[in-house]
Amino acid sequence: MKRIGLLSDTHSYFDEKIYDYFREVDEIWHAGDIGSMQVVEKLEAFKPLRAVYGNIDNATIRASFPLNNIFMCEEVKIWITHIGGYPGRYNSRVREEMPIHNPDIFITGHSHILKIMPDRKNDLLHINPGAAGISGFHKVKTMVRFAIDGKKIEAMEVIELGKRGDG
Repeated sequence: MKRIGLLSDTHSYFDEKIYDYFREVDEIWHAGDIGSMQVVEKLEAFKPLRAVYGNIDNATIRASFPLNNIFMCEEVKIWITHIGGYPGRYNSRVREEMPIHNPDIFITGHSHILKIMPDRKNDLLHINPGAAGISGFHKVKTMVRFAIDGKKIEAMEVIELGKRGDG
């Protein structure tokens, strides 16, 4: 079993509460718009990190992380990309690549809107963890925590870090 801490859209902001909420996870996954290498360094010093770059990320972050991070976790195929849309409204790149990658979990950021929903057409779970940073229009900073045990996705939790203005 792997326990996962998932966040996105930190935009150079690192909330110290991440340490408390992700203490028991095995890996942290970041769905882009990291913002600074300082955020990367704090996360990597804490837990193993898998990430993608987002549209606001600089050349250093883009050189460190891919546009798409596709991998197996236990027996579940994961696809993380920053800009993707959501079921029924994926962007054209994701629509073209979906049958190629055929993930069990599709993770995206960018919108700052927390969404966890099934995509019945593509037979997958779509997750957008919202935004853990203080830049943007979201009202509450959010992250997600869950576990993967073999083929099972379980213990899905939404974590609220407080209001966006509470830094």
